[in-house]
Amino acid sequence: MSLWDRWVDAALSELSSKKLLRSTRPISLPSLTPAANPSPEIETFDGPARGTVPLWKSKSTNPPSGNGSPNSLPTVCVGGIGEDENVGGGKMLLFSGNDYLGLSSHPAVRSAAAKAAREVGMGPRGSALICGYTNYHKQLEISLADLKKKEDCVLCPTGFAANLAFMTALGSISSLLSLRSTPSDDEIVAIFSDALNHASIIDGIRLAEKQQGTKVFVYRHCDMAHLESLLSCCTLRRKVVITDRYVLPAKDDQAIDMAYPPISQSDLIGGEFFTKRSSPLLLCSLFSMDGDFAPLPELVALRKKHGFLLAIDDAHATLVCGESGGGAAEIYECEDAVDICIGTLSKAAGCNGGFIACSNRWKQLIQSRGRAFIFSTSLAVPIAAASHAAISVARKEKWRRSAIWSRVKEFNSLTRLSITSPIISLVIGSEEAALRASRHMLRSGFHVTAIRPPTVAPNSCRLRITLTAAHTTEDIKRLAAALSPWISAPVLDHSSPIVSKL
Repeated sequence: MSLWDRWVDAALSELSSKKLLRSTRPISLPSLTPAANPSPEIETFDGPARGTVPLWKSKSTNPPSGNGSPNSLPTVCVGGIGEDENVGGGKMLLFSGNDYLGLSSHPAVRSAAAKAAREVGMGPRGSALICGYTNYHKQLEISLADLKKKEDCVLCPTGFAANLAFMTALGSISSLLSLRSTPSDDEIVAIFSDALNHASIIDGIRLAEKQQGTKVFVYRHCDMAHLESLLSCCTLRRKVVITDRYVLPAKDDQAIDMAYPPISQSDLIGGEFFTKRSSPLLLCSLFSMDGDFAPLPELVALRKKHGFLLAIDDAHATLVCGESGGGAAEIYECEDAVDICIGTLSKAAGCNGGFIACSNRWKQLIQSRGRAFIFSTSLAVPIAAASHAAISVARKEKWRRSAIWSRVKEFNSLTRLSITSPIISLVIGSEEAALRASRHMLRSGFHVTAIRPPTVAPNSCRLRITLTAAHTTEDIKRLAAALSPWISAPVLDHSSPIVSKL
């Protein structure tokens, strides 16, 4: 048993002695397929079949006719983009969403949501600890835990809430185990956070700090030498490292892949994810605004050396990376080295909600101390049913992962940019310049928006483009042509102090 397991067990014992230990008990709702034989009616497809039915337009009040398309074209119909923006309306290709696999409109996902809504409505409306946790939620947690190779899973209303719940539960350990009203230095938890971590992680850390049981160290973005220096100088025993993306090095000649054909190292562009090798080349759990990765192998090595708890936010890599969609840890076969895996169901799953894949003991602690979990209403039952269907589809329809990385490779080839993920960040500079670029893209028929402060640092405003499995080669060619005036946009200097969000 690791030191962290002992500390969490001790915290749980303290909660139990105070009668503050909480757990969920599912309410059984009718007509759910038993977990032992999950979703036998889920319809999957062997490949894309785009354009076989009318497309869903945002202005329409009517759903598509027929059974739907397994790979519907991501289009939207818009009116004027702003009162002072002369953009006009019309149909646009959507390149600004996070529906990476195109599952939000998948027939199986729509059918699961509709079936659950017809049979049970929205389900019990309450927090999970009161009445909001049902057998639908339990089945979804089982599928997510299996996906991430963890003992259990905690569902949260959003990915943001999942990070808050984990961080506040983490921050409670020192006070629970302290013999004093205020934890001493040797009882404090040291949190090491990447400078470009997501706002939800940052806000969670701030909440943990309010509990007076944590000390925060911010290391330069993806700078493992800086992180090791901070770890080595830190005398605190309880250490946690949290990041929300990573990359894996590999030898190309060891690549054997069942889902994607092997390619040479010179051709690899961060999208061909190998499943059998002594060490892989590139994997991603992605930073949302920059589309770059954190060095997972180095983090795993540092974890072994320093004994810290490793937590990752896998929001943008879940279902996108790995043969089964388990994320980068699946590719590197290092699931055991990742202690906590936080994710969302609002991106590649095409639904809504967040989750924390973890051990049984961590689940108990989060359910008892994670305020964002305790005081939030559970996911509506149709959302839980749709999310479970989406995970099943994503694991079976492996061609979707192949398709999205083909789009990444095509964009790289057309633009000569070093793109290593479906998230493309073109840094423009000022807000005015970024807004002009966005208006140009809107007029050209592409829904691409400007990203401005506080989301990014001042004077690093950008166009954030996301590629999906539902886009075609022709879509990518048209996109690259429309972006040509900004293809040589400057690269953000991550070492700049202004980049740090803490």
